[in-house]
Amino acid sequence: MKKLCILLAIMLFVPFSVTVSALSESEITAPSAVLMDAETGKILYEKNPHEVRPCASITKVMTLTLVMEALDSGKISLSDTVTTSQHASSMGGSDIWLEVGETMSVDDMIKATVVASANDAAVALAEHLCGTEEEFVAQMNKKAKSLGMKETVFKNCNGLDEDGHVTSAYDVAVMSRELTKHKKIYDYSNIWMDNLRGGKTQLVNTNKLLKTYRGITGLKTGTTSKAGSCISATAERDGLSLIAVVLGSATGKDRFSDAAKLLDYGFANYEMYTPDIPESAVTEIAVKNGMTDKIMTSAKSGSSILIQKGDKEKITSEIVLPNEIDAPVEKNAPIGKIIYKNSGHQIAEYPITAAESAEQINFSKIFQIILKQVSGVCLPDC
Repeated sequence: MKKLCILLAIMLFVPFSVTVSALSESEITAPSAVLMDAETGKILYEKNPHEVRPCASITKVMTLTLVMEALDSGKISLSDTVTTSQHASSMGGSDIWLEVGETMSVDDMIKATVVASANDAAVALAEHLCGTEEEFVAQMNKKAKSLGMKETVFKNCNGLDEDGHVTSAYDVAVMSRELTKHKKIYDYSNIWMDNLRGGKTQLVNTNKLLKTYRGITGLKTGTTSKAGSCISATAERDGLSLIAVVLGSATGKDRFSDAAKLLDYGFANYEMYTPDIPESAVTEIAVKNGMTDKIMTSAKSGSSILIQKGDKEKITSEIVLPNEIDAPVEKNAPIGKIIYKNSGHQIAEYPITAAESAEQINFSKIFQIILKQVSGVCLPDC
């Protein structure tokens, strides 16, 4: 009884935070999975992350990335008319049954691609951007290379099974992070039900997590006989945005379960933290050989820092600032830095800048100022 009382006392007075222990490989049933923080790109969990695999319609994440880039650059607009080619119309699998010559807006084609995972709509968009699917796929591979996606080769723009069309869970997370930089994509990936053709064609989102998982924002599902059931699931809570990638699940139910486990683990164990700026970072600093002998410094918070829950109290800051600086000094020029550390390891660095300018000493101007003060005479440029 005495031991029980002691144990209860310890539990009452020792602070603790509830976390989910590290996920084991056996808890994630899929053969390959990754959990990534969308803000920093840090990997929070991985299981065979670089295993090369087909990914079905997750391919459309890259297709949509190029489409969003084209929208942002003004190359295309949502109101543009897309005409369906014979090639686009011939796609099998998930589609919206586009007929040759049928037209839809870019907006509706994107909606069909995201919500219904329409293979025909994805090809129609690709052809609208680049003329042919082949040229569009070449751009997809070029983009993949620029993002450092070393395990990825695209052979088509919609993810239908094709020899050599492969990627990895890590690469899917990378391209999903790139797509979510375009916040417009959430206007589509958050749609549960909608319609096209004036209500004649109903769309139901293939991502069932939209109805079951708090904070879900997208992103894309995929299923083929070679790839199995796949998903790249994005979710946000309290400023923390996560990307959970699951490849090769045996069933659709398994992929949603695995994705939810990954997201649960991330939200339970991590948070975004914006540290306060130390008061000593805003101060006066001496100026050598300047028209003024001192200036004020300035410092602002940078991007939030990803930390494990319970680590706030471990974070320390260090001011790195010289005793004096040489003129000339431009306003907003970096002159020092604030270093943040977690248990001694650097986790972030924010600049300390000049709050004002300081000209280099100019004896001609000094003479003119003195002359004006003595005689009231102002020479040119004084």
